[in-house]
Amino acid sequence: MSRVAKNPIALPAGVEVKMAAGEIVVKGPLGTASRPLDSAVEIAIENNALTFKAVDESKHARAMSGTLRALLNNMVTGVSKGFERKLNLVGVGYRAQAQGETLNLTLGFSHPVAHKMPAGVKVETPSQTEIILKGVDKQQVGQVAAEIRAYRAPEPYKGKGVRYSDEVVVLKETKKK
Repeated sequence: MSRVAKNPIALPAGVEVKMAAGEIVVKGPLGTASRPLDSAVEIAIENNALTFKAVDESKHARAMSGTLRALLNNMVTGVSKGFERKLNLVGVGYRAQAQGETLNLTLGFSHPVAHKMPAGVKVETPSQTEIILKGVDKQQVGQVAAEIRAYRAPEPYKGKGVRYSDEVVVLKETKKK
């Protein structure tokens, strides 16, 4: 059995878990998340906690028990606290503006970039150079952040571009004659 799967997930107040038809649904104050279940893992709800157990001792069942526990822990955290990713714009004239479900970016191109937010991800711009993405699904929030960063990744000489707030860009020395 996976060492990760041995730890039960404590369910915070206000979070409900329902299993039906090969799917698990987690409801909380911030929203709902669902995921298909793997038949190699047995999930039980005991004393307001989720426990995981591999059905047999196959390599797949042991691996999936830990994987499913980690995914469900992220779902429980997402519907109770939510996930947040911060991006910073570094560069002269680089700006961001949130308008409803669209993020308008000015990144030094000849045209503005409009990024449509998927359902479940909210965007805020406290200042023109800060972007905050919030959502219930950790994978989806991270994917949207990566897509926005990909429009203009930080370049290694001046450090200009879109970067994560905790990202460190190591600058290269320019070519000398």
